[in-house]
Amino acid sequence: MQGNTHIIGGITASLAFAQISNDNPLVLVGAGVIGALLPDICHSGSKIGRKFPIISKTVNSLFGHRSFTHSLLFLFLIWMLLHTFIPYESISLGILLGMASHIFLDMGTKKGVKLFFPVSISVRLPLTTKTGSKVEKVVFMLLTMLSVFFSYEMIVKLIDTV
Repeated sequence: MQGNTHIIGGITASLAFAQISNDNPLVLVGAGVIGALLPDICHSGSKIGRKFPIISKTVNSLFGHRSFTHSLLFLFLIWMLLHTFIPYESISLGILLGMASHIFLDMGTKKGVKLFFPVSISVRLPLTTKTGSKVEKVVFMLLTMLSVFFSYEMIVKLIDTV
């Protein structure tokens, strides 16, 4: 999936979670966007890879694309780091939600992800598509509509409390 699809996926996941939590939705969404981009640090052409080229090239040369940074192990390690160093739980939750949405969306591509890294089995969804395809544009549109829906729900709840 492309960067914009991952961003809207992180936003949607964060807004959906905000529906059932007491966390600050703006913090969740901001952190969700960061988390949605983080797994692609292994790809030098990605949005985050272009911002941190040395880290990106290093991670890619060590692990390749869609392996370690797209795994449950990476998600767990980031959770441990966030739990240790970030005292504000909404930030940690948003980052993890964004990362999880990224990994799930990449499972919808033909290549899949190495979800159980270091085991080299690729995991993908039953229905897959190519990155940048028309199907991805439909996924982007559906995620956008979900984000608008969840935003609307939060705004209505906020107005009702005033």
